[in-house]
Amino acid sequence: MTRIVIIGGGPGGYEAALIARQLDAEVVLIERAGIGGAAVLTDVVPSKTLLATASAMKQVQHSPQLGLGFDLLDDEGKPHVRANLASINERVRRLAQAQSFDIRRRLEYEGVQVVDGVGKLSGPSSVIATTDEGEQEFDADYVLLAVGASPRELPQAQPDGQRILTWKQLYELDEMPSKLVVVGSGVTGTEFVNAYDNLGIEVTLVSSRDIVLPGEDPDAALVLQELFDQRGVELITGQRAVAAKNTGDGVEVQLGDGQIVTGSHVLMAVGSTPNTTDLGLAAAGVQLTESGHIKVDRVSRTTARGIYAAGDCTGVLPLASVAAMQGRIAMWHALGEAVAPLDVRTVSSNVFTDPQIATVGVGQDDVDSGKVPAVSVMLPLTGNSRSKMQELRDGFVKIFCRPATGNVIGAVVVAPDASELIYPLTIAVHEQISVDRLASIFTVYPSLSGSIAEAARRLRIHDHAQTNQQIRMTPWH
Repeated sequence: MTRIVIIGGGPGGYEAALIARQLDAEVVLIERAGIGGAAVLTDVVPSKTLLATASAMKQVQHSPQLGLGFDLLDDEGKPHVRANLASINERVRRLAQAQSFDIRRRLEYEGVQVVDGVGKLSGPSSVIATTDEGEQEFDADYVLLAVGASPRELPQAQPDGQRILTWKQLYELDEMPSKLVVVGSGVTGTEFVNAYDNLGIEVTLVSSRDIVLPGEDPDAALVLQELFDQRGVELITGQRAVAAKNTGDGVEVQLGDGQIVTGSHVLMAVGSTPNTTDLGLAAAGVQLTESGHIKVDRVSRTTARGIYAAGDCTGVLPLASVAAMQGRIAMWHALGEAVAPLDVRTVSSNVFTDPQIATVGVGQDDVDSGKVPAVSVMLPLTGNSRSKMQELRDGFVKIFCRPATGNVIGAVVVAPDASELIYPLTIAVHEQISVDRLASIFTVYPSLSGSIAEAARRLRIHDHAQTNQQIRMTPWH
């Protein structure tokens, strides 16, 4: 029987373990902090649970627009809703632990040997696990490294778990911050700005760039930035934070120009670093990139024979879905199954702000730079009947297609449930469906997904030969 040893129990590790057991391999999975890894315990599951709570609070506050009345209103005429952060965070932690327990139970049911400990390569085909009972050594035909990443820390802004926080530490707060400073305008930073703003907390966002979400679609980023401004979020752009100090009753965040930003707490959301130290990689022949990530090819192989890697430690794309697919691909390849290499062009991603921002395939920057020839259409959701019923005022659907064939090669959706709406467009990109075919598929009326078909129809009637043309529609066009 083939023996697989996996170091790391996050999405890359536990999905790989399940596939390996399906293929009758003997599997040992070593995890140091809890099954599910950061994605389940301190990152994806907790943050999206917090965001769901914050979104619910916002919906209640805006319900008078739908004709609902409340006896108790605040000074702005909105329903008075109070957020209990201790209860919110207790629920967040409870759900994360429950999810971790469910995954562990599934692994053990399928016959995976789960070892609580720290794993390390002791050679190209053996792993040592350090546990509370001592050391155990496991021989392996194949090894998968799925060790994830940790929040990046600035030398002069070391997290203390009290007022200078990483995203792992936020869920230990019992009292509402009076003013939260968020450093970093990437996905993590903007999601937390959105969540805490919806919970009624004063928020300041410090961005080293001139616009939030610099890695996302520029039209989508502009929508979010304008909404932050309308909601009263203080935006400090074009400035890097160089230090943060706990003053006892608050924090002082020093910017590159010498400016001091004060608040009660600061969240440092300045990226992540791979957990690739002290793994015995060099001795096993596993090479790293300059950024410290494990080098892998499109079937998750490292530079060492028989050793694979998956997830954030590889630096491919920091998404749980990608980690899981890398883990599955690694096992399919190692155990002799037919496998298609990872194609990042068909990966959909989502920013869980309000509204959400979902993307797949070719983006606006690819087209504007001339890297990819495309024709696109951008259709606001304000003309959508379902959008009007729900009082949705912001968002759009954008579709990119090839000029010659009309095949869909990319898309952006900005909407409350963009993470759900992007799925049919992901299928279109993956299966190379033309806008003509996409336009001819039935949608429910009324529905937000109707705007996907409508955007395809708008794109269909224009001349695809006009390369790099973008058609920006008004709702009544």
